[in-house]
Amino acid sequence: MIGLLHSYIPITVDNGLLNNGCFLDALGLVPHVFLLFSTFPILFIGWGSQSSKVHIHHSTWLHFPGHNLRWLLTVVLLFVLVCEIAEGIVSDGFNQSRHLHLYMPAGLGMLAAITSIVYYHNIETSNFPKLLIALLIYWTLAFITKTIKFVKYDDHGIGLMQLRFCITGLLALLYGLLLGVEVNVILRRRYMWFPCPTEVKPPDDLQDLGVRFLQPFVNLLSKSTYWWMNTFITSAHKRPIDLKTIGKLPISMRALTNFQRLRKAFDAQKGPVPLKGSRWIWLALRQAFGRPLVLSITFRFIADLLGFAGPLCISGIIQNGISLLGVHFISSEAFLANAYVLAVLLFLALLLQRTFLQASYYVAIETGIKLRAAIQTKIYHKIMRLCTSNMSMGDMTTAQICSLVARDTNHLMWFFFLCPNLWAMPVQIVMGVLLLYSLLGVSALIGATVIVILAPLQYFVATRLSRAQKSTLEYTSERLKKTNELLRGIKLLKLYAWEHIFRSSVEETRRQELRNLRTFALYTSLSIFMNAAIPIAAVLTIFAVHVHVHSGTDFDLSPAVAFGSLSLFHILVTPLFLLSSVLHSTVKALVSVQKLSEFLGSTEIEIDQDPVVQTTATDNNNSNIKSIVNGYFTWTQGCPTLSNIDIKVPFGQLTMIVGQVGCGKSSLLLAALGEMQKISGNITWNNILTACVFRKRGSVAYASQRPWLLNATVEENILFDMAPNEKRYKEVIEVCQLQPDIDTLPQGDQTVIGERGIILSGGQRQRICVARALYQHTNVVFLDDPFSALDIHLSDHLMREGILKLLRQEKRTVVLVTHKLQYLPHADWIIAMRDGTVQTQGTLKDIQCAEPELFEQWRTLMNRQDKENTTELKRKSFRRPMYSTDTLATEDEDEDSTTSTDEDSLRAELRHRTTIPWSSFATYLRAAGLLLLPLLVLSQLTKHSLMVAIDFWLAHWTSRVIAAKASMLYIRVFCGLCALGIVLCLVTSLAVEWTGLRVSRELHCSLLRTIVLAPMRLFETTPLGNILNRFSADTNTIDQHIPVTLECLSRSTLLCVSAVGVISYVTPLFLFALLPLAVACYFIQKYFRVASRDLQQLEDSTEMPLLSHYSQTIEGLTTIRAFRHEQRFKKKLLEHTDANNISSLFLMAANRWLEVRMEYIGAFVVLIAAVASISNALCSQLSAGLVGLGLTYALMVSNYLNWIVRNLADMEVHLGCVKRVSSLIHTQPESYDGLMTPAQVPAGWPKYGEIQIKNLSVRYDSSLKPVLRHVSAHIRPGQKVGICGRTGSGKSSFSLALFRMLDTIEGQIVIDGIDIAKLPLQTLRSKFSIILQDPILFSGTIRFNLDPERKATDQMLWEALEIAQLMPVVKALPGGLDAMVTEGGENFSQGQRQLFCLARAFVRKSSILIMDEATASIDMATESILQKVVMTAFADRTVVTIAVSPCTSLNYCTLYKTTQQGSSTLALKLTCE
Repeated sequence: MIGLLHSYIPITVDNGLLNNGCFLDALGLVPHVFLLFSTFPILFIGWGSQSSKVHIHHSTWLHFPGHNLRWLLTVVLLFVLVCEIAEGIVSDGFNQSRHLHLYMPAGLGMLAAITSIVYYHNIETSNFPKLLIALLIYWTLAFITKTIKFVKYDDHGIGLMQLRFCITGLLALLYGLLLGVEVNVILRRRYMWFPCPTEVKPPDDLQDLGVRFLQPFVNLLSKSTYWWMNTFITSAHKRPIDLKTIGKLPISMRALTNFQRLRKAFDAQKGPVPLKGSRWIWLALRQAFGRPLVLSITFRFIADLLGFAGPLCISGIIQNGISLLGVHFISSEAFLANAYVLAVLLFLALLLQRTFLQASYYVAIETGIKLRAAIQTKIYHKIMRLCTSNMSMGDMTTAQICSLVARDTNHLMWFFFLCPNLWAMPVQIVMGVLLLYSLLGVSALIGATVIVILAPLQYFVATRLSRAQKSTLEYTSERLKKTNELLRGIKLLKLYAWEHIFRSSVEETRRQELRNLRTFALYTSLSIFMNAAIPIAAVLTIFAVHVHVHSGTDFDLSPAVAFGSLSLFHILVTPLFLLSSVLHSTVKALVSVQKLSEFLGSTEIEIDQDPVVQTTATDNNNSNIKSIVNGYFTWTQGCPTLSNIDIKVPFGQLTMIVGQVGCGKSSLLLAALGEMQKISGNITWNNILTACVFRKRGSVAYASQRPWLLNATVEENILFDMAPNEKRYKEVIEVCQLQPDIDTLPQGDQTVIGERGIILSGGQRQRICVARALYQHTNVVFLDDPFSALDIHLSDHLMREGILKLLRQEKRTVVLVTHKLQYLPHADWIIAMRDGTVQTQGTLKDIQCAEPELFEQWRTLMNRQDKENTTELKRKSFRRPMYSTDTLATEDEDEDSTTSTDEDSLRAELRHRTTIPWSSFATYLRAAGLLLLPLLVLSQLTKHSLMVAIDFWLAHWTSRVIAAKASMLYIRVFCGLCALGIVLCLVTSLAVEWTGLRVSRELHCSLLRTIVLAPMRLFETTPLGNILNRFSADTNTIDQHIPVTLECLSRSTLLCVSAVGVISYVTPLFLFALLPLAVACYFIQKYFRVASRDLQQLEDSTEMPLLSHYSQTIEGLTTIRAFRHEQRFKKKLLEHTDANNISSLFLMAANRWLEVRMEYIGAFVVLIAAVASISNALCSQLSAGLVGLGLTYALMVSNYLNWIVRNLADMEVHLGCVKRVSSLIHTQPESYDGLMTPAQVPAGWPKYGEIQIKNLSVRYDSSLKPVLRHVSAHIRPGQKVGICGRTGSGKSSFSLALFRMLDTIEGQIVIDGIDIAKLPLQTLRSKFSIILQDPILFSGTIRFNLDPERKATDQMLWEALEIAQLMPVVKALPGGLDAMVTEGGENFSQGQRQLFCLARAFVRKSSILIMDEATASIDMATESILQKVVMTAFADRTVVTIAVSPCTSLNYCTLYKTTQQGSSTLALKLTCE
């Protein structure tokens, strides 16, 4: 068959039709034509889509067997068909006659292959398998025709040396495999030729309308290109993304599913010999999540190997030039020698390489997110069993556990993400060095040695960077701790004029933090510098050595070698740069797993040994008798906190526990609940109900001394997941007198009260907790000092209607801890505690007989009960003025107008979302100053111009055929440019980091000063968490993230502009293709930025409730376990975790969506640049050096495009932090200046303490009505004055007016002859003392808490402690006055904290003392002693006492009563006896 080998003669059929090449090619058209004509009508008519028998929400049900294999084979088929088309074109050459049969059948086959997969996809999603018969026929015909052609080639001696023979054999094999896949579908699904077809149902996820994350369910093409995300990304441009938009997670990705997988792996590690350390956790993680990680590593290997196609193709294009062959059969070598073929292969290799790389990223990140969810759930389950003493004694803090959840689980997630690099980097490095050696010889090894030598230096810098970051984090934590205390105690600090002391303390910590940030910035600059400088140094070394080694020969550094080497270096340097990050991440993961191991091994409560059941009940009632026999309990190892506890609690009766502050009353309740460590003794719970014995303690309605509330509505806090019962709900609301408070809240009982009930007062929080306990249907109710924050009216009403009436009618066992001894006659059983043991117990009559002295003491205190008229008055809420009725009325009036403009505001918001916040960027740059900003811009422009100059010089050098002697001139210039480039790299990196450092310092300093000087109105109307976030998350972003993002954004933008400029200069034809590519990039980034910003904000907003749920659970762990609501809170955690994970997954998928598209655009840039360069070289003899330069730059464009868009989106989010900080900085401060200077104030003022109030009217804000109207009073020097009134009547406002905390509308306050409006605020407030109702202590020593100004002597401090009844307590502590107080004073009881606040006021010894309900949290005996002390220690000083009832103020000379309208009337005068 000579004609077949040398020339095709279409009309010659002497040897038979099958021996004619044209006929064989024409025969190959038959299957393709059949498929196109048979499937097109079905595709257009849509028959298949109307025949679905199963209704599902998403058209993504992929259920035919061999689905993924079919897609893979089709992709390979398309690639081989592209090669066949290219082989046909190259074989045909540019002869006069055209042999269309060489490539037309392949083109039609390519169209048929695309049609087949589209047709298959539509048939599969519509679930009409019978229509697959068309594909069965097509694969059969195609396999037969290709097999005939392959056999005929073999018969005529055409073998493996000819490319067409190999392609034909591959096509026959692929068609055969696809035929096998089709037959397998028939055999498995039995949809034809079988009587009973196999029935299949779609997965539950696809039947769930809420599941919108479709990555696991879509076909292979949509999986690899994230095509299913198109609708999601574009819809984000029309309406903001929220949790409803992204829906629910698929079942396999939910936290519960992955937690169960992890728990199973953990259980598998619990062998007979438990593993030590953290090794068992690593083994469990490998067992649970190892498989997908292997898949990710495999994808990464394939992507890295395909990545080497770029340098090889560039080298081949430059080296081979343009060779157009005109023979009919060519070899593989001749085929690959064609420049256009190499350009197409480079394009396809880039597409595949980017696809596999993104697939590797996706699988790794998805696995990391699943791992994080599983570990977070594991931690939460551990928290539910955690021993309370671990946290109460400081062994384990809430912050540490939240850090474990927030930081350490993220460390593990990122380790899994970077884990494929650990395996891929060695392969990448070895392959890169081998290819470099093949191009450059020995000089390549020398260059690689330079990189290897510098790599440890980079690791050293990364290690130092990590240490600097860790050190910075310590100071950041300390600064946030101090800032948190400053904000929580801002009212006290302003009243005492101590804000400057605490501000200075925060600023000092900030200076230390900035010193570490400076070190961090320096090492960051060095890291950026080394990333840019090492490749330059390595290339310089390689080319210098290469020229030197061959200086004695006629060897010339060719463009193919130079630019092929450059491309290889870009690949080789990447893993070396990643090495430090990967090792750093590995070390972090090891530390995190060690911390996790320690946490999982911490002490747990004895859940299984809680109940000791007795079944000896003699009555028929629902007995519920609890007793503790010979009990010894402790919080820590050592001396027991409670000793020799023998108590019993009668069923269905009221038991009261009384005693002085710190005697162990609350500990006794917690011991009964199983929260304390039991040294010895038995706790007995009898739960017998109609002969059924429950072996576990049931739910106990528990109201803790410190109110614990959920960040939910008022109703949800009261119901606490109980079934709604309107009648009972209203009854409980009435009992707790909550209705007036609810009426003034913005949405009534549907108002979300914030974290820790931030928008409520202490009394409201306490009553909601009590209401929760009353609403529950439990046999036992524990109330721990529920009256401490309530006035006498509320206390009496709650006691009478709630405890004595509601609970007794229901025959519930009530245990009440209280200081209100006047309620003792109502108790059925009394337990008196003293110094951690039971002093006595019994009925009041029993104690009167057994302990007459104790009874007499009680009777004296009980006689001091309220003698006021107890007629019920309609209470007014004591909600802060931010929710006044005037404000609410205004809100209601504006509601209609607001609703009418919703659509316009939505449009404005959407427009705002699509624009970059340039004003915030300008604010950031202005804070940088006029010196650093020009340096930053100039250094960046100069550096990148020099980088381009270096590459142009290399192109010019390698394109010249010059003597070795002249070559030295080129190498010297090259060395000079490289050295200058290295210096500029250092300058630019330092300029960026130092700019960021200056901005950080300026913004934080301005923010702190503004907040400290801001009026109290800001703190009353703004949630504390919002202000704290400006100092924490936003400041951290400005400190560490914006400088890095800004550097990366500017670098990638300038690199991209440089690349496009160079390509356009080399091949001007590229400019024609640039416009559509630029338009595509613009729209991609436009849609992506909006979606990415929304998803990042959604991820952050879902992370906060998750962490808040952990902190809420830890703080309320005792309450949750008492109510037995562990399962409900675990379920809530799963909801929060899934919400955060679905946000993270969508954000990750959006990033992959962007990168795939930018990578594909980059691949088109390479293809266009390559084809244009080759064509330009044909027409205008373009130098090989410039061709190499253009292709090298084109190869990097996709990376630059990705980083521009990603960093632009990140910068938008980061600039939001600048905007929020800037808006807070513009807060109007208090007027600290007065008409008088501090020097003009008389020394020792106020000397006498005379207060004259003349027609005073004040308000909280200019937008609100006055809270005090026309108040006049005269308080003489040394007089003791009590101000009483109902809650909300203006008592506290009266005291705040003395400190100018409110806006004065009219009138004046004159103290010792000076109008306080003329005094500087600092001077005025430093002259008074005040004791607030809520006790506030700061972390530090006792000495610091009593005297932050360090003006008092030790003797004065001990005297104050003695007055406050605290001297024995403090002397018992190690260190005495220097003993440490934990954050919030948690190592002292509520009453002891209040006593410390009293001592603090005594230390100042000012002539005017204001006591604002200062004795609410202490027992009556201590209160009686303190009142005597005040009468003696402050005999010659003016004392103003704010009290809810006259009983607290009866010993005072003058009693003022404020009415509910806020005006003061002289109610009565009592003369001291």
